Amino acid sequence: MLVPLYEAVHERLDVGPGTRLLSLGCGSGLALLMAASRGAALTGVESSSPARLALARERLLRENGGARARADVRLVDRLPTDGPAARASAYTVVTAFEPIGRVAGDTEALTALLAAAAPLARRGAPVVLVGWGPPERCATTAVLRVAARLADQDRGTVRLRPGLRDDLEDVARRAGLRPDGSGRVACPFGYADLDSALRGLLSTGLFDAAVTATDQAQVDKEVSEALQPYRRSDGTVWMPNVFQYLIARTP
Repeated sequence: MLVPLYEAVHERLDVGPGTRLLSLGCGSGLALLMAASRGAALTGVESSSPARLALARERLLRENGGARARADVRLVDRLPTDGPAARASAYTVVTAFEPIGRVAGDTEALTALLAAAAPLARRGAPVVLVGWGPPERCATTAVLRVAARLADQDRGTVRLRPGLRDDLEDVARRAGLRPDGSGRVACPFGYADLDSALRGLLSTGLFDAAVTATDQAQVDKEVSEALQPYRRSDGTVWMPNVFQYLIARTP
């Protein structure tokens, strides 16, 4: 769903041969594949999901014909500790494509991650942060409100929160980075049918707290009802969204 965002960022930063890219929270590796197709050397970090990291490895192997991993691709479950001896050979681009602005504590976690990653990049290297756009521009907000309401029944679970306009700038400054440009990209969520939409949204993890507070059947029922306004006459589900990104610079 975030392919337009990946494309916009890669184009704006001229990712290609000569780029050494560090991807924080690389997930299942789609953005890495797109950067690899542009000729970039890559390091992907995915610490939250071994399954997604395994899928990223499979995708990068398959991209190379399935014989062996590309020599210029590295996939790890934590930040590299064997950074280059000279900043001249350090990472030239850092991306954190996992959007913040929906789960309580997500800005603190991203701040710590960026602060730890910044020394691995060249001085002045661009660092990309991503957040959800304004709620009125994101159809998915209505569905996430269901998750927040259900999760509120269990005070011990992870809380959802509204995104704030200055989230990205605040994170960058707290991580010791200098904001240096931003943009917005339309990223509609499109699904073949209601069942596909339900599976896709629940796979994001944003509904885990709601499931814990109630049960899976209740969450499925209420999310399905919230999706009804976005069903089209052919049965597909179409949810317009806007995501914003910030380009910051390392010190």
